[in-house]
Amino acid sequence: MDRMLNEFWQRSAERTQSMLKSLYADAAGEPQRLLFEAMDYSLQAGGKRLRPLLCHLFCEACGAPFDRADHAAAAVEMIHTYSLIHDDLPAMDNDDFRRGKPTSHKVYGEAMAILAGDGLQTDAFRVLAMAPLPPERVVSCLRLLSECAGPYGMVGGQVLDMEAERRECTEREVLDIQSRKTGALIRAACEMGVVSGAGTDAQRSAARAYAEAVGLAFQIRDDMLDVIGDSARLGKQVGKDENKNTFVRLYGVEKCQKLVTEYTEQALRALEEFDEPGLLNDLAVYLSNRDH
Repeated sequence: MDRMLNEFWQRSAERTQSMLKSLYADAAGEPQRLLFEAMDYSLQAGGKRLRPLLCHLFCEACGAPFDRADHAAAAVEMIHTYSLIHDDLPAMDNDDFRRGKPTSHKVYGEAMAILAGDGLQTDAFRVLAMAPLPPERVVSCLRLLSECAGPYGMVGGQVLDMEAERRECTEREVLDIQSRKTGALIRAACEMGVVSGAGTDAQRSAARAYAEAVGLAFQIRDDMLDVIGDSARLGKQVGKDENKNTFVRLYGVEKCQKLVTEYTEQALRALEEFDEPGLLNDLAVYLSNRDH
């Protein structure tokens, strides 16, 4: 990874981690403290913090201090974490490990894991609503995150994914699933970064185009890693998606690598709207070659 990208990623992750860690620091005296403990367990389990990074990078690309996107970055990571808790449940993917640690329901039981996910989902909007931005920008971020996380976005994609388990999907159906299940939150992160940084409408459209291309490249690479990856590096079991409607099942590994390259090139072209896209270029290239 490029040194400057690595350093910025660390700063972004540290700011997000600091905010997330402070959220429930005073909750020990609450009668429902076990809920906060379960929520915090998954928030502190690590992960790439990719979505917060995208918030911060696009905010800075608009010429604003990147910390103006702190609340958006924390909120999108809370939504992402809740989705992982629910994805891992026995009724969904039934996974025992996430980010190299036992999944929430393995530690706290299924009922508490469901409630921890519910808590993170709703509290994300409280955090976002407290962003020190002009009210119209806060409302714009709230609407964007709710659209991308809800039935028109991530949750809708999860439903399509579940329904698709019963049959083999077409190319269009796989794209519909992944553009919602994975791509929608990536889009939210990118666009909220632009909104937080007071970017133009043209820059917001460019951020969406970048997000769509990077999101597809990211998911295709993810599908590839389920086949060619290493469990220790990934922090989760590989081969779990063998019978699912993945891009690898649809195209094979070799064509998937070509698609990753094509979508990455699309993402780079979308950044021409920004005077100094900086590390967003490096990030797109890095994600196309990642091994975890």
